[in-house]
Amino acid sequence: MITVVGSINMDLVVETNHVPGKGETKLGTSFSTHFGGKGANQAVAIARLGKETGMIGACGTDSYGEKALKSLKQENVNTENVFLFPNETTGIATIIVSEADNRIIVVPGANNLLTSGEIERVKQQIIGSEIVVIQLEIPAETVQTVLKICKEHDVPVVLNPAPVDNFKEKFIDLATYLTPNESECISIFGENMEQSLERYPNKLIVTLGDQGARYYDGEKHIFVEGFRVEPVDTTGAGDTFNGSFAYGLAEGMGIEEAVRFANASASISVEKQGAQGGMPALGEVLLRLSDVDA
Repeated sequence: MITVVGSINMDLVVETNHVPGKGETKLGTSFSTHFGGKGANQAVAIARLGKETGMIGACGTDSYGEKALKSLKQENVNTENVFLFPNETTGIATIIVSEADNRIIVVPGANNLLTSGEIERVKQQIIGSEIVVIQLEIPAETVQTVLKICKEHDVPVVLNPAPVDNFKEKFIDLATYLTPNESECISIFGENMEQSLERYPNKLIVTLGDQGARYYDGEKHIFVEGFRVEPVDTTGAGDTFNGSFAYGLAEGMGIEEAVRFANASASISVEKQGAQGGMPALGEVLLRLSDVDA
């Protein structure tokens, strides 16, 4: 089983042709709600691929929380270790989509109540996992606790350092894999990406959107080309990549193969609306890979 530790949100999505500037009001073209949170998204991405998936997170007992948990269960994600907090709201993300790009504001709500104490209560699930996936929409102390448990028990862990403002340098040595996008990599390590990759061979994998991803294997720089598509909504692409990368590793793929698999999966995800809406099943990813190889 792959365990995902992270946020559970409801996404409130506004589409507009013009993003407002400071003090401006613009008309939108549509509004919709979608299930989200980087943790929940990555759990769904893994479960859609057919892998047993467990979620460790937190929700309020409001209507958003009830709907989010119901959705995760329908996606075959095990939610028995999702904690419920009756006096807190479920996390939300307000997403502005314009010209096939997005801007996101997250209000964590119950996600901030997933503390190290809760992690200790579900420690055995973490220890028993093939691989753990974690992000930074939960408290930094909680992230560190999970990383330490994984390190102590030799459980591989994929740390997706987003949002990057919550990143702590001490996470680097504790994580098995770090998967920032290009801007997150610069924020964490500085402008010279090649030097950063060389400092962390086979650990630092930098995603480059539709251009693919890159890492350093200890001898040479590896660039894994992406899949060019016409995007509809890029909101869940990074989460799809991370979930699919973890799936690939758990299935015994090497880093390069797992990155290529994740690139293909992410390319499919942007072709539909919503963070989870386009996340593909295994057959879809294999078909995309075979189409390119043909």
